[in-house]
Amino acid sequence: MDKLDALRIFATVIETHGLTAAARRLGLSRSAVSKAVTQLEQSLGAQLLNRTTRHVSPTDTGAAYYERAVAILADMDEADRAVAERHGEAKGAIRLNAPMSFGTLHLAAAIADFMALYPEIRVEAALSDRFIDPVEEGFDLTIRIARLADSSLIARRLAPARRVLCASPAYLAAHGNPATPGDLTDHNCLHYGTLPTGTRWDLAGPQGAVPVAGTLCSNNAEVLLAGVLRGAGIALLPTFIAGADLQAGRIITVMPDYPPTDLAIHAIYPPSRHLSLKLRLLIDFLVDRYGERPYWDLVS
Repeated sequence: MDKLDALRIFATVIETHGLTAAARRLGLSRSAVSKAVTQLEQSLGAQLLNRTTRHVSPTDTGAAYYERAVAILADMDEADRAVAERHGEAKGAIRLNAPMSFGTLHLAAAIADFMALYPEIRVEAALSDRFIDPVEEGFDLTIRIARLADSSLIARRLAPARRVLCASPAYLAAHGNPATPGDLTDHNCLHYGTLPTGTRWDLAGPQGAVPVAGTLCSNNAEVLLAGVLRGAGIALLPTFIAGADLQAGRIITVMPDYPPTDLAIHAIYPPSRHLSLKLRLLIDFLVDRYGERPYWDLVS
């Protein structure tokens, strides 16, 4: 096996904390990954990994070698990227992960338009609301909607993710319009009950997080929106889901003086992956498409 291929396999084993996870990311068999690392150790005359039946970890020598290997691989990737940019080439595969609703409502069309501009780029889009580890699962780019915690991942902001309290005109006519966060205890609040923070809405004002309860909870905002449209109650929804119905007047913003805290939509990628031309083009495309005033927030 080529020495650079062996280095890349070894680095992937360290990054994914296991032979099986590395094999999954690289599209190889576990035995091929194990053989590559063993051959690398034999060529060096040194043990790089501590192996048990459940876990692998670098030896002191392996940890030092990993740092040098990552630098070498990064230099090679940078050289490849420089040549590709010089020749104006944008091709290859991008493994992309994104939340389900945002992916279907806004990312799917964006990807199709992007691929029309760059037909040599292949996009493998995996949509899931499961919180994934991009490094362990081998994604080149992950779309994450949150207030990001400190992380070794590199993030670029694509757009704001505003949220609103909203209800249908019919619900408010029947049950009244809450004036303050405390009034929500008298209303049917449709919420993300499967999340730890789902039954507490973080609103502006001295009261802060407000406990809520209702007859419908879901881990999917489109389900909650369907309930709001049918007059079932009040929900806290992102405008990238509720924007079209707000613009059309089918639902109304509730308590605008107590807005929910906003999130942001980010593109994140591991620091060990140099920002290749294809990845930079996709991120720039998404920034231009969404921006600080995304189309789902514009009043028609």
